[in-house]
Amino acid sequence: MAPDAAPAQEDGRVARGRLGLIAGNGGLPARIIEHCRQSGREMFVLALEGEAERATVENVPHAWCRLGGAASALDLLRENGVDELVLAGGVRRPTLTSLRPDWRAAKFLARVGYRALGDDGLLSAVVRELEREGFRVVGADQLLDEAALPEGVLGRIHPDGDAEADIAIGLRIARAIGALDIGQAAVVQQGLVLGVEAIEGTDALLRRCRELRREGPGGVLVKTEKPGQERRADRPTIGPRTVALAAEGGLRGIAAEAGAILLLDRAEIIRLADASGLFVVGVR
Repeated sequence: MAPDAAPAQEDGRVARGRLGLIAGNGGLPARIIEHCRQSGREMFVLALEGEAERATVENVPHAWCRLGGAASALDLLRENGVDELVLAGGVRRPTLTSLRPDWRAAKFLARVGYRALGDDGLLSAVVRELEREGFRVVGADQLLDEAALPEGVLGRIHPDGDAEADIAIGLRIARAIGALDIGQAAVVQQGLVLGVEAIEGTDALLRRCRELRREGPGGVLVKTEKPGQERRADRPTIGPRTVALAAEGGLRGIAAEAGAILLLDRAEIIRLADASGLFVVGVR
């Protein structure tokens, strides 16, 4: 049975109830938890086993749930009074064997066709399923103020003409693989595509390209949003770790789609980029 609707306030707006966070890996879940702590909003975290970091959730009401345990996950969310829900953090897509779906997850997967859907298609189906269960699903960008990458250069370092040429190539490649629901990023150096993101994620892409770099001016990481991407489930992000890995890999900078990419700790991103001599630029 779906949760009751949130009560209306005197000014006609709907009062927000407890926020539920389904937490995967990466820095975004921690940012949302800190936002709720500062704003005084009650929350409950459903931490995904093998994905969420224990240090992230240890000081907030939470429970652990395996990815295939849909029935227990829904029960936990309702028992903890959740009516609004945000999905944040990366999740490595498992095989059906390792997923071990319970009856509720198996019913969902049989209906949507697990093998037929790419990552974004599957996440979109998950969001629709959660809404059918009575939850209001919101995006991380709706909770975090000024989190989206603006257009233009952040920090002191600017891309030169050669870097801009690599950015243009990277944008075409990233949009092409995004349209195929493969990944969201590419690394380009001196006109050569060193690597594209697939199931491994951006961090692993950067580590892989570190071994493939050529002599001369370093490459550029280019990251975009997938066309028609479900923004409430899989917003691409850039954080301090992205900058650190780019610097370790000898890259010259990072270019990402303005208005679509979420920044995790803008001030630290700028500090690290300036200290490392990297540019970070938002492009349309």
